[in-house]
Amino acid sequence: MLKNYSSATEFYFLGFPGSKELRNILFATFFFFYSMSLMGNMVIIFVVCVGKRLQSPMYFFLGHLSVLEMLTTTVTVPLMLWGLLLPGMLVVSLTACCTQLYLYLSLGTSEFLLFTAMAVDRYVAVCNPLRYNIIMNSHTCLWVVIVSWVFGFLFEIWPVYATFHLHFCKSNVLDHFYCDGGQLFKLSCDKGRFTELMLFLMSIFIPSGSHHWKTVSTCASHFTCVVIGYSRSLFLYVKLNQTQAAEYNRVASLMVLVVNPFLNPFIFTLWNGKFTEVFRDVMRSCYQLLKD
Repeated sequence: MLKNYSSATEFYFLGFPGSKELRNILFATFFFFYSMSLMGNMVIIFVVCVGKRLQSPMYFFLGHLSVLEMLTTTVTVPLMLWGLLLPGMLVVSLTACCTQLYLYLSLGTSEFLLFTAMAVDRYVAVCNPLRYNIIMNSHTCLWVVIVSWVFGFLFEIWPVYATFHLHFCKSNVLDHFYCDGGQLFKLSCDKGRFTELMLFLMSIFIPSGSHHWKTVSTCASHFTCVVIGYSRSLFLYVKLNQTQAAEYNRVASLMVLVVNPFLNPFIFTLWNGKFTEVFRDVMRSCYQLLKD
């Protein structure tokens, strides 16, 4: 492991402490949550694509949100599961760590932008219903999605570039189960206040869109997911001291990457009467096709 070198070429993840039996239980639990999250989001995407009554901006955004959530969890959770199966620490190259952090932050940023777009959509639907179809037309919705994806991937280039140009001279052991920016900063010897302040400003830029919460109160499912999404990220990232206890970061990250993606499909489907009706119709149609 790294001792007195000026940089690192690989990192070791401590992951989850405990006995082999405990790690096996955690693996089974997280694998179940991850599988259910993938299945739930795939069902949402399928129903939105084939359900003619769901051809509206809200469900268009919801479909893309499900794609983003599937990708976000896939970037991190499989590596976490693999680490639980290994007897020792998981070794990840510098390139893999950089790629994972970049994809995770980029997809998360795009997800927050889509959350905001859904909030704006509900605001226009409630406050300006007569012009809703004109304002939220298909062309506008398509551009909103494109901008969300492009901006998310462009916006995170500089923070990730700056992070991996730090000097990791203390250690190359991350007390986490994925490449967390806060833990990487903790291992570096570059403790400049400007760098820490810039990372802090980058982390709160996207959650600043939370002023749209009030406009989403007309859609309970969306409001719940927005509250969960913003609160979890505020807990994880909106803190000036990025070197807080790793145990709290680990628990919060599990909420972000495992529990919340598992709950989101159920929240959207169970609380949304229109989606539930279309889902039943689609299932009946699929059953009839298989029966014939």
